Amino acid sequence: QRCVVLRFLKSPPNQNKTPEEILHHLQNIVDFGKHVMKQFFGENYVHHGEIIQLPLDFVRQLCLKIQPERPECRCDKDMDTLSGYAMCLPNLTRLQPFRFAEHRPILCIEIKPKCGFIPFSSHVSQEIKHKVCRYCMHQHLKVANGKWKRPSKYCPLDLFSGNKQRMHFALKSLLQEAQNNLKIFKNGELIYGCKDDQDCVSDWNELARHLKPFFFPSNGLVSGPQCTRTIVKELIHVITMALLSSTDTCRAGHMKTVPISQGRSYCEASAFNKELVRNGKHKLESSGLPRGCLLYKTLQAQMLDMLDIEGLYPLYSRVEQYLEEFPEERSTLQIDGPYNEAFYEKLLDLSLEDDGTVAFALTKVQQYRIAMTAKDCSIMIALSPCLQDECSEQRPVVLTSKSRFTFSVSVLDLDLKPYESIPHQYKLDGEIVNYYLKNVQAKEDPVMSNLFKENEDCTLVLHKV
Repeated sequence: QRCVVLRFLKSPPNQNKTPEEILHHLQNIVDFGKHVMKQFFGENYVHHGEIIQLPLDFVRQLCLKIQPERPECRCDKDMDTLSGYAMCLPNLTRLQPFRFAEHRPILCIEIKPKCGFIPFSSHVSQEIKHKVCRYCMHQHLKVANGKWKRPSKYCPLDLFSGNKQRMHFALKSLLQEAQNNLKIFKNGELIYGCKDDQDCVSDWNELARHLKPFFFPSNGLVSGPQCTRTIVKELIHVITMALLSSTDTCRAGHMKTVPISQGRSYCEASAFNKELVRNGKHKLESSGLPRGCLLYKTLQAQMLDMLDIEGLYPLYSRVEQYLEEFPEERSTLQIDGPYNEAFYEKLLDLSLEDDGTVAFALTKVQQYRIAMTAKDCSIMIALSPCLQDECSEQRPVVLTSKSRFTFSVSVLDLDLKPYESIPHQYKLDGEIVNYYLKNVQAKEDPVMSNLFKENEDCTLVLHKV
């Protein structure tokens, strides 16, 4: 029995689209995954789905049934019940590809890794952006605005470092403060993580109770804090190994590699980095990611944001000015699709030499939209226990101290970020940086500089006795 997910378009009340517009919108989403994001991530990681048409009576009944389950923050939009069109996608909480019914229990970890690099653009106006990552700065503004109770210790640069120690720290931080960046499912049911933008108390003991049969099938492990810590440690190990694995043999398109920044491979605000400084160490090891793994491919797509929003915004304004004069050119420029091979080909130009044309500006705008999509995607790691003689050579396997898992890694949330959202991103960037400079860095700077000073001045001289 095939397990699938149905996805319906949602729109604000009184903004209902015609069935033709709904179909066109859904077709754009499918085409974008198929012709563009598959080129960046590879065949095995992207599941673009297909469009199906359902009886309207079934859609209305389904809508009534799921409405009470929808998070409050998502209820500002209505589900489309008038067109009958929907996207049919594989259930990524299950192993992929789904060739047969899985009878064994399945664990799935969903991670939203966010942006894994520090801006390297010369257009950046505030020096702090070359030192502290966007995620770490944004945490403080989100807490101030009441979105979260506490800032997370998670820093995306630690996860994207390829250094196992830093990756373990990043994943442990996500488990401590999941926010909407980590969820864990057991047999498709959410067992850990936030259902809404509310305070989520991390209950590791409850999580360990769910996970114990996966990691320690025989009941040889005593319960208690030691047991919980051991199980969480095993989980972090498995996630790390899956993230560093390469389960896609095909090369992702013929995309040139965006050169990794010669700048920082770490973020000064990272709790891991601060701990190193306190212990008198200054060097953060960055092992680098294996080229075939999904994190590497995600980072490459993110780094298409080569100009930063500050360098991109004037180019967006150039395109806008052109469209005001020639509104009929919008479809020729492919701003709203179609997302086909021709659209992808234009993304391959990594030149930064601005010749003043609309074509150059548009290429950078489209590359930025791809980067934003990659910065907000989710990675799904599905795991299923298997015995040594059961694990086929076709599926990758990861080992723990007492278990072995067959697994699959997929990426989702790959809808292209709207062209119209660029002014909002520009405004938000300014708010994040200004809040951080005014309310966080001003308080932290004296403390950190003293720590650096103490560590630099501490010299041990040995005299002959």
